[in-house]
Amino acid sequence: MPGEPRKPQTSSEQRRRVDEIFGDVLPETTSDERDPERRTGLPDDWYRENRPPHHDR
Repeated sequence: MPGEPRKPQTSSEQRRRVDEIFGDVLPETTSDERDPERRTGLPDDWYRENRPPHHDR
């Protein structure tokens, strides 16, 4: 009814409602979470991945 106050929704109800309207657009995990072998977690990972080829000699 228009005059009745709405009851608060739980987070699962809100999530279901948003998914109902917009669909499931984003995955639950990011690509770096799905590929555990890519990085070792060390601070120098970026430098190792982007090292120029002539530094491998």
